[in-house]
Amino acid sequence: MKNEPQSDPGLQTWKLTLSYDGTDFQGWQVQPGLPTIQGELQAALGRVTGESPLPQGSGRTDAGVHALAQVASFSLRAPIPAENLQRALNRTLPPSIRVSEARTVRSTAFHARHLAIAKTYEYRILRAIDCSPFLARYVYACALPLSLDTLQACARLFEGEHDFLSFAATDPDLASRASIHPIDLVQNQEKTIRTIFSSEWEQRPIDAGELLIYRVRGNGFLHHMVRNLVGTMIDVGRGQLALDEIPRILAARNRSEAGPTAPARGLFLHSVEYPPEDPQG
Repeated sequence: MKNEPQSDPGLQTWKLTLSYDGTDFQGWQVQPGLPTIQGELQAALGRVTGESPLPQGSGRTDAGVHALAQVASFSLRAPIPAENLQRALNRTLPPSIRVSEARTVRSTAFHARHLAIAKTYEYRILRAIDCSPFLARYVYACALPLSLDTLQACARLFEGEHDFLSFAATDPDLASRASIHPIDLVQNQEKTIRTIFSSEWEQRPIDAGELLIYRVRGNGFLHHMVRNLVGTMIDVGRGQLALDEIPRILAARNRSEAGPTAPARGLFLHSVEYPPEDPQG
């Protein structure tokens, strides 16, 4: 079925790449009466072009989560040059949101979320008791003794295709399984299977101490999945949870079996990838 933009030759499909400090926002998705990235971007488009399409992001980052290269798509009728749109948006957006690239795409079917084939997230831990106020919004300050070798070994266990339900935010709709038909259980299980292409930790010295950076690249992520992976790996890295428990936790498909959710402030959407055959203007 053809969507509306395909039947309207006056519309142009746009692809934006933007970065943001998510501290003061209630996540990506627009919410009535609350500051969100999507809402700010929609309002900025309205001020600049007189049109207010709802930008579709590659993913819905949570409250307090940051982005280095979020991707958004939308359609406009206004015949505005890409560099002019980028400049105008950055003049009217809050300083905590910046558009790093704006371009049109020839395919009206381009959708930032539906066509994404891989995403990379980073989680940053500062190994220190005290944290500079200039870093506090962007790291999880954790003074616990953590074994980098153990963290690395744990991270590798998540590579490949797995059912990550144990590491997803609890879905209240699935809380009572007794009333769910067996076919629905299979379909729900398929929805929580993801492929992780790479999963690794990096240690980086900085003036304020030492950063541990977890970088994970996959074909998709469940709600809170990266933060739950990190919280669990911290438990393994400090010796509270045995490394060989990870396969059992994955197989359990039960959120209560995994570790805590790491704070949002340490998480960054690093980058989003699309098929190379997607024609771009």
